[in-house]
Amino acid sequence: MKILVANLGSTSFKFRLFDMADETLLARGGIERIGAESSPWRFEIDGNEVSGLDPMPDHAVAVRWTLEQLTDPEVGCLESADEVAAIGFKAVHGGRFSGVQRITPEVLDAMESMNAVAPAHNPPYIAAMRLLSERLPEIPLVAAFETGFHQTIPEAWSCYGVPYAWTRELGIRRYGFHGASHRYIAERTAELSGRSDLRVISCHLGGSSSLCAIHSGKSVATTMGMSPQTGLIHNNRVGDFDPYALPLIQEATGLSLEAILQRLATEGGLLGISGVSGDLRDLEQAAAEGNERARLAIDVFVADIRRHLGSMLTALGGVDWLVFTGGIGEHGVSVREAVCLGLSELGWRLDPQRNASVDGETRIDDGTASSEIWVIPTNEELIVARQTHRLLKE
Repeated sequence: MKILVANLGSTSFKFRLFDMADETLLARGGIERIGAESSPWRFEIDGNEVSGLDPMPDHAVAVRWTLEQLTDPEVGCLESADEVAAIGFKAVHGGRFSGVQRITPEVLDAMESMNAVAPAHNPPYIAAMRLLSERLPEIPLVAAFETGFHQTIPEAWSCYGVPYAWTRELGIRRYGFHGASHRYIAERTAELSGRSDLRVISCHLGGSSSLCAIHSGKSVATTMGMSPQTGLIHNNRVGDFDPYALPLIQEATGLSLEAILQRLATEGGLLGISGVSGDLRDLEQAAAEGNERARLAIDVFVADIRRHLGSMLTALGGVDWLVFTGGIGEHGVSVREAVCLGLSELGWRLDPQRNASVDGETRIDDGTASSEIWVIPTNEELIVARQTHRLLKE
């Protein structure tokens, strides 16, 4: 069975094609600037990369064109588009729907009800899913929601201090996100250790970041809440923020609530503090050149990670593995060092040489403490493919 995994943006489509018989990655690629006069595209099939420019008026055309390339006699890896059993989506917020779902009008309506809390993620997915349902009815569409992995979190760790009727009737609670990434870390650490009872803190650090406490393969606590804007500070999203500051900002600036939320979601985070960039690489360069606000943004990011590490540690009652993943988690040598600095009494002793020479999946502690520290590249698309495959089999 072959599964096409789709990662959608408002004007982009990225994909990976898996053969689930042995989870082989058959092809990968993407299309940018969908809807423009010409859209740049790139494919990699059997190690051969091709690229070009073609008009792609909408996501449905982009997907159908992708299937045509995958079945092209000269460059493709499929004999027929019928070999694609389903398209799996790494969906974000489904509200009352979570886990893995066949995409139906009811599921799309539920996603739409969450647009206000996932404004950067849900709308482009909903639009593309509706379009694909109409244009490609022969291919099943499956949503693997990021919130699904966190359904095992106890209510004591997911309930806000709001009137309980809001929790019960409106679904106001901590949902958690980056579920595919944290699920992959849960599965991979079990494979590497040969244990099913590990206590793991998964640190997904990247453009958006979150920590997850995992016990015996299940999420028991995470940093993100009702929306993907919360928890750790992000590249351009605010992270945790006191809502009682909003009236003060409104009065002082004259901005509407909607405008303030928009700025917090697009001009906040590392970008907001530094005024330079939300990209850690840019910030490290600026800080090295003496930019104090860039240095402050990095320091706030590290402090935020360490603050939440304590929360995850208490949720687990101890840690066997600390794992860094995501773009920054995998490549941020100085961030990993700063996060672990002075925490040897908690069982985290980084080996500076191992930390500086990470290449893929690597253990980076010095071997003398109670907890292991790893860098493990995540594979969210493989998790979505597995979930889609499992749903189709059921």
